[in-house]
Amino acid sequence: MYSINSMATLYFHIPFCRRICTYCDFYKVGAVELMPAVVRGMHEELDMRHTYLKDRHLTSIYFGGGTPSLLHPHDIESLIEHARRLYDCSAVEEITLEANPDDLTEEYVEALAATSVNRLSLGIQSFDDEILRFMNRRHNAHEAIAAVERLRRAGYDNISIDIIFGIGGFDDNSLKQTIQRAVELNVEHISAYHLTIEEGTRLGLMTRRGEYRPISEEQSEADYAFVEESLMAAGYEHYEVSNYAREGYRAKHNSAYWTGVEYLGIGPGAHSFSGDDRRWCTSTARDYADKKILFESESLTPRDHLNEYVMTSLRRAEGIDLDFITQRYGLAEAQRIEASAEMWLKLGTLSRHDNRLSLPTSKFLLSDAVIESLFA
Repeated sequence: MYSINSMATLYFHIPFCRRICTYCDFYKVGAVELMPAVVRGMHEELDMRHTYLKDRHLTSIYFGGGTPSLLHPHDIESLIEHARRLYDCSAVEEITLEANPDDLTEEYVEALAATSVNRLSLGIQSFDDEILRFMNRRHNAHEAIAAVERLRRAGYDNISIDIIFGIGGFDDNSLKQTIQRAVELNVEHISAYHLTIEEGTRLGLMTRRGEYRPISEEQSEADYAFVEESLMAAGYEHYEVSNYAREGYRAKHNSAYWTGVEYLGIGPGAHSFSGDDRRWCTSTARDYADKKILFESESLTPRDHLNEYVMTSLRRAEGIDLDFITQRYGLAEAQRIEASAEMWLKLGTLSRHDNRLSLPTSKFLLSDAVIESLFA
């Protein structure tokens, strides 16, 4: 078994989308004709930056985006094989590909099943066709269900789906229908996100124009409670603010992010972390394709590390380990956090078990306020 200090993960960012979703503020580009040149650039970046993770053993590989399922399975496998030549991948258990349901044709799934990808994360978002049109998604509910069934027939036994709740302008039955169908599909993992309105998105513009009205705080809380209660009743563990899993199927890659494991991000817009350094690629897809690969970086202070530990820990069911804080940052910091937590403990927003402070999962929606109050 490797220690956490020797582990790392690898992320490939595929920024291409055939259609831009109403709500999305991730870096993405519609110029899919650049994809072959960007993939070549990713191979070159892998070679150029492989020492960023010194003497590390990879534990997971993740293809995110954008829409990674626009890549041909041959290109996906070639990047995985390249990583195997550079790193010890003997501990890799999970290789995830984010996919749009409409990309998962019979032909594509058959080719994908011949690769090393063993986990699929499907951006379904809703099983209500009207909501999917509002989001500007490329698929409909029927296609989403068919994609999961197709993956099952191909032998995939680790499937995650994304859903979005907290959407204004639709009745309660839309969310009930989405949760019901998600449970009926019996996927191993569900990520449930509250719709957020970001500047620079079509949804942000619609909101400013008065064409979209966000739901109330009370409705947000009711939607959150409904999602949590329904999924937990169906046997899913609520292990992180937005994530639910069947036993043994927590997302290993994302869990690594939340526990401070180092990672290398490859591709335009990708982020990397090597302990005390965070680095991200600032190149556009076109510049990247032209081999103009540029980066910015920042160094993290001990205070940054402590605050990140507090933030990621309180978003997870395990919570904050005060013994860890004492060992890493000193007794004074542990005592400061204990004192700041006292108010939340009295309110029942935080709970304490031995030397751990955690949010009950039903209170996860309040995590931002609690986290900010405990920051150094």
